[in-house]
Amino acid sequence: MNALSSQAHATSIAIMGSGGAGAITTGSLLLEAAGQVGWYGLLTRSVGPQIRGGEALAMVRLAPTPVTGHGDRYDVLVALDWHNASRFIAEVPLDEKSLILADTEGGDPPPAILATGAHLVTLPFTDLADELPGARPNLLALGMLSELLGIPMDSTTQAVIRTLSDKGLSAAHATDALAAGGQLTTTFPHTQRLAPPKPRDTGRYWLITGNQAAALGALRGGVRFAAVYPITPATDLSEWMAPRLQKLGGQLIQAEDEIASMNMVLGASFGGIPSMTITSGPGLALMTETLGLAVAAEIPAVVVNVMRGGPSTGIPTKSEQSDLNIALYGLHGDAPHLVLASQSVADCLTTTQWAVQLSETLQCPAIVLSDQFMGQALTICERPAPLPDAPPRRIAAAGGDRYDRYALTEDGISPMAIPGTLGRQHTADGLEHNAHGTPSSSAADHLAQLNKRCTKLEQYDYGDAWAEIDGEGETVVLTWGSTAAAVLEAATQARASGLAVKVIALRLLSPTQPDKMALAMRGARRALVVEQSHSAQFHHFLRAYYPLPDQVEVISRPGPLPIRPGEVLNLLLHGNQS
Repeated sequence: MNALSSQAHATSIAIMGSGGAGAITTGSLLLEAAGQVGWYGLLTRSVGPQIRGGEALAMVRLAPTPVTGHGDRYDVLVALDWHNASRFIAEVPLDEKSLILADTEGGDPPPAILATGAHLVTLPFTDLADELPGARPNLLALGMLSELLGIPMDSTTQAVIRTLSDKGLSAAHATDALAAGGQLTTTFPHTQRLAPPKPRDTGRYWLITGNQAAALGALRGGVRFAAVYPITPATDLSEWMAPRLQKLGGQLIQAEDEIASMNMVLGASFGGIPSMTITSGPGLALMTETLGLAVAAEIPAVVVNVMRGGPSTGIPTKSEQSDLNIALYGLHGDAPHLVLASQSVADCLTTTQWAVQLSETLQCPAIVLSDQFMGQALTICERPAPLPDAPPRRIAAAGGDRYDRYALTEDGISPMAIPGTLGRQHTADGLEHNAHGTPSSSAADHLAQLNKRCTKLEQYDYGDAWAEIDGEGETVVLTWGSTAAAVLEAATQARASGLAVKVIALRLLSPTQPDKMALAMRGARRALVVEQSHSAQFHHFLRAYYPLPDQVEVISRPGPLPIRPGEVLNLLLHGNQS
């Protein structure tokens, strides 16, 4: 695993504003411009529950090394206005070394912001924008941030033109607005100026979101059909995928609901086309019946579930890891299937591609767990290494006297016929069946097919990709998904303090890997479990399937507040003081 460094040279910036102020756009443009001059970075967003518009918060972290998560504090908060800013206060940790840059026309800052001790500077964004043709306050703020960070204005201007030229903004007007914003930095006390991190060498890098990465991973894995129903925060995955799938000769269809989309996926896959759907927690709940059918009929299908806060409608626009239980256990009966979890924005590509490959090879459904944090985050990252080819779906050839679709083979995988193949007609439904596919309520047939469906998953060799393992030590941190970023950064800092720490971040959650986990946990005397769920779902899962040391501590907190490196580090170094 590419562990995060301590990020001592990282710079964290938050930009907030009401609907239409352009906070998210400002953060995106800043990240793109920084990437042009060689920085790595991450942008995540926080918005209210409104369908469209409303207050927004962009959180940007830049560093000379790869960035997969946020730190413990922010160096700068830019307030384009203070409308409903109180909704975001807990998500932007500030201290006396932080700098707040606010529009003089943006209203009064909430008392809680002032209580942080951060240095407040008010600037005439709105007044100055009114004097410049085509200017907007957020462009002035962008120019100011570029100057503070040492980003050449040419790079920032290019990013602005690429994004906003279709909205009528000319290059000349963009240049004037950014330059005017840069001039505002002359009013700051020198002690408040930011020292930019040393840029890395420029080269090939990607500017990509987790949802885009997951879509690309699915396409690389061979998916050529997708059926979807819109749901936050997964919809932009579908939107990005649709035109690219069509260019590859595939098709994306918007179904009338989640149940229909899952049924369409199963139908297309039964016809021989690698297929997938995209959803979030409420949609996954509706799909479980059809997923059970995919298990029983041994039909490949992939579900990318971009988790959000729950239960029910929950918090659609914020992140949480609380769909773990439904992904693992939500299917009716004994229904073995694949559950995988992406570790970072870039890893959304790798994990989704692997899930498609495994689903096709093992002829079973696969659920990929991402979340709002990764799915809607924008990152500058190195190009992920391509995965090796995997065994394709085993297809039955034409002819023969008898076709046993569910034959009891040594590896549990039996050739799957494409509809219309001569001599390969068979029944594929949700009823239990014998090897031929004929429905059967026989105890012997039921046991044989249960063993077949289970064995093919359990005895398959998943290699080293089942988990990312970093470091060595008697203290082991177990985590999964997006919380891996905070854990890795905390582990790096703990090692600098003299504590040997090993991190195990699971990518393959089901089927479990007891032998590999036992080897990874050898010598462990203390375990720390880190997850973002209220009921400690991951901790209970680990307890059920894997041996843990006697000393186990848990950080288990629901969203929407992320788990930060500092609280993991504190528990690593000092233990549970309560």
